[in-house]
Amino acid sequence: MFKWKCTICGYIYDEDSGETATETIPKTPFDKLPKYWKCPVCGAEKSAFIKHVESEIKAPAIESTVSDAMISELVKWGVGVVFGIPGTSSLGLVEAIRKNKDIKYIVVRHEENAAMAASAYNKLTGKIAACLTIAGPGATNLATGLYDAKEDHASVISINGQVSAQYTGPGGIQEIDQDAFFRPITVYNNTVYDKRLAVYLLSKALKFSTIKKGVSQISVPNNIQKETIDPEICRRDRCVKSLSVMPSMERISKASEIINESKKPVIIAGWGAYECADDILSLAKKIKAPVVITFRAKGIIPDDNEWLLGILGSVGTLHARKYVDDSDLLIVAGVGFSRFTNVPTDKKMVQIDLNPLKLEKSSEGISLFGSCDLVLPSLLEKTKEKKNKNILKDILLLKKNWLEQLELEADVNAVPIRPPYIMKILSEEIPDDAVISLDVGENQWWFGRNFQMKKQKFTMSGYLGTMGFGLPGAIAAKIAYPDKKVFCITGDGGFAMAMADFVTAVKYNLPMVVVILSNRQLGMIQVEQTIENYENFGTDLLNPDFSRYARACGGEGVRIEKGDDLKDAIHMALLSDKPYIIDINTDSRRF
Repeated sequence: MFKWKCTICGYIYDEDSGETATETIPKTPFDKLPKYWKCPVCGAEKSAFIKHVESEIKAPAIESTVSDAMISELVKWGVGVVFGIPGTSSLGLVEAIRKNKDIKYIVVRHEENAAMAASAYNKLTGKIAACLTIAGPGATNLATGLYDAKEDHASVISINGQVSAQYTGPGGIQEIDQDAFFRPITVYNNTVYDKRLAVYLLSKALKFSTIKKGVSQISVPNNIQKETIDPEICRRDRCVKSLSVMPSMERISKASEIINESKKPVIIAGWGAYECADDILSLAKKIKAPVVITFRAKGIIPDDNEWLLGILGSVGTLHARKYVDDSDLLIVAGVGFSRFTNVPTDKKMVQIDLNPLKLEKSSEGISLFGSCDLVLPSLLEKTKEKKNKNILKDILLLKKNWLEQLELEADVNAVPIRPPYIMKILSEEIPDDAVISLDVGENQWWFGRNFQMKKQKFTMSGYLGTMGFGLPGAIAAKIAYPDKKVFCITGDGGFAMAMADFVTAVKYNLPMVVVILSNRQLGMIQVEQTIENYENFGTDLLNPDFSRYARACGGEGVRIEKGDDLKDAIHMALLSDKPYIIDINTDSRRF
C-alpha cells in the first residue's frame, strides 16, 4: 500500500487508511478511486497527485515529539489551561494538547481575548495561564491582552507557532519577526531553533514569568514542533518555591518607631497587600488608623467594615482623600502609585513593597523592601497601641453620610435607569462569594464609586485600562472557579469589542451573568471631552439588542427598561444554566 501527495495543497492520501471525508474505505488503492474523486482539501483532481516517499512523513505516529515534551512541561509547572486559536504553524502543539488529558484548550474567537483571559486567570488565581496561537496575525492579535498582563504584572506564558526554519524577511505568508515584535512586552522572549533546547527554553520562560511577574513568549517553528525527542533527557531550568522577602529587624524597628511617633496615621492598602486583609485590619485597630485602598484592591476589606474609608483616587470618596491629606504618616502597603490614585508623595511614609523600583516615593520616613505578608505581622508586633476614642465615631458618621448620598442617587423611577441604581441593586444581589470581571469605561467608574463589595473577588484591566477586558475576564473566572457565580459588568462599548466570545462561554458551558450598561455612548470619552471643553463628537454608538444576540448565540438574555424589573432579571440570570446577558437601558450622564 502507498501514500499519494497532492501537489497543490500537500494533502496525503493513505491507501491503508482510506479517506473518511470522501467515504473511501481502507485498503483502497489510489488507481481504484473513481475518476470523479477529488482532493478533500483543495478539490484538485487525481492527476494532481504523485506517489509519496515514506521518509517525507514528518509527524511520527508513536514517538514523543518536541510539542509533547513542551506541553508536558507546562503541566509540570502547574499550567492547566491554554487559551488560543489553532492554525497551520501551531498544529503540532495543538495536537500535543489534544493528547494530554491534564490541560484544557479553550478555543476563542479572537486572540486578543485569549491573552485577556490568560491575564485575568493569573490575577484571580496566582497561577500561570498560557496562550497558544499561530505565527504572524495570531501572534500580533495577542498584543493588547499581553500588554495588559505586562502592565498589571500578571504571569502569562505565550507560546506561538512560527514558520519553518527561520524568519526570512518580508514576503512570507503569516510570517513576521516575532522576537522583535514581542520584545517590548516580555520579561523573557525566545525562539526554539534547536529541539534539544525546547524544554529548557520553555522552563526558563516560565521561571522568568513567575519571578518577574510578567509575560514570557516562546516561538516554536512548525518543523521543530513535529521532531521527535526523549523528554527524559531534556535539560530544564527550575524555580525557587517562595518569593517572600523580609527586611532586616533593624529597619522594622525603625519603621515601628516612626509609626509610634505619629498622631494621625492612615493605612493605604494596594494590590500588593491583597492577601493581607487580617494584618491590615489588626494594625488599623491597634494604632487607630483608618484604611483607604486603591481601586485594584477593592474588596480586600468589605466596604461595610468600620475601619475602611473607601477608595483613594478619582473614583473614591471625599473622606478618603481628606483623611489622607490631613494625616501625618502614610503606611503604604503594596501600592503602585498610579496618577488616578494620586497618593501624595510629600507625606512622611512607611512604605512596603516587594518591588524595589517602587520604593523611596517619599523623602521622609522609611522604605521596607519586603513582602507585605511578612512585614505587616512584624510591624504589628512592634508597634504600640494608640488611644483615640473618637476615630471610629468620626469614620462611622462619614460613612453613614456617604451611604445616604448613594441611596439618594439610586432613583428606581428614573428612565433611562440611572447607573447608581444599577450598582445599588447589583450590590444587593450579587452573592458574597461571586467572582466579578469588570470592564473599562463608565461601568468601571460607577462600580468603583457606588458598588458595595462584600467578600467577592474581582478583576479588571488596571494600568493599561483596556476596553473589552470584562467578557474574557469572566470566561477565565468561570474556568478558574466553576462552582462560583460569575458576573461580567461591562458597557456597550467594551462588550462590543469582545462580544464574539460570548459564544465561547456558550460552547464550553460556562454559565455567567453579563450585565451591560447600554448608554449608547463611549461615556467616559464623553466626560473627558466635557472636562477639556470640547464639544461632544464621535462617541455615539449604534447598538443591537444584546439580549437577542445572547439568544442567537445559544445563551439567554433580557432587555431591561425599568428599574423595578432589574432585581427579578438578576434572579432569573442566577438560576440559568447558560451564559445570560442583562442588557440595561441606561444613560451616560454622571449627575
